[in-house]
Amino acid sequence: MSTHSLTSPVAARSRAARAPFLSRLLTMLSVYRERRALTALDGTLLDDIGISRDQARREAARPIWDLPVRPV
Repeated sequence: MSTHSLTSPVAARSRAARAPFLSRLLTMLSVYRERRALTALDGTLLDDIGISRDQARREAARPIWDLPVRPV
């Protein structure tokens, strides 16, 4: 019989250690979807947000791990 349960301190530390990784992974997926959505916008909408078609293509071509830098 195991002495560890899901609420044990060991399990809690394990979940806490995975939290930053999962958070970053979810951020990467969100940014990936946003970048892909840029390519679906027409010229008028791109003009509205101040981005050219070429800038939208370059942004969409960035790798999934290339995340924007957050201000400190």
